[in-house]
Amino acid sequence: MTSAPFASAVPTVPTADVARPGRLGARAARAILGLLGWHLDVALPGESRGVIIVYPHTSNWDFPVGYLAKMGLGIPLRWLGKDEIFRWPFGAMFRRMGGIPVNRRERTGFISAILAEFARSPWMWLALAPEGTRRHTDHLKSGFWHIALDTGVPVGLAYIDWGRRVIGLTRYVRMSGDEAADLAVIREAYAGVHGKNRGQESELRFLPRT
Repeated sequence: MTSAPFASAVPTVPTADVARPGRLGARAARAILGLLGWHLDVALPGESRGVIIVYPHTSNWDFPVGYLAKMGLGIPLRWLGKDEIFRWPFGAMFRRMGGIPVNRRERTGFISAILAEFARSPWMWLALAPEGTRRHTDHLKSGFWHIALDTGVPVGLAYIDWGRRVIGLTRYVRMSGDEAADLAVIREAYAGVHGKNRGQESELRFLPRT
């Protein structure tokens, strides 16, 4: 399997045209992170569409810290979350915050829907936690990999490192379709990065294909 070019008739929009880091909300978010002892080490994406994976995800506290970082950057990232958190009374708020609910209990053609959203969006970066849970698992969910291969968009390798109190995103890679090689790149990028609860960090591999 190799990366496929992403064809779309929709004109793309540079990230510089959608970023609003100078807004009051963005400045306030960065100030709050600083007061909490967090630092941002982020290079904004150079392309208009892509996927960002965030690893490791071991605590409920990852969400507020990560969302403050999203606000502080001033870019309208979309993000995936379990559909349970989108129920009343917070569902409407989470959708306004850029959330997209995922029902992991059923196969619903979700990847096809995401691909269609990429095709019609002039700027779209989608963030997700490939572990799919805060608990330890022996594999990652491979949806992000398939989306990246089907669209040819880059994958941003983001992290929330509780050991160093750094929220980072400086590396963007394209998946080759060689599962072993792609996972080796991902493992190298996350070496030394730790979540709030280290024992719950998942293994950086996919389930074997049957």
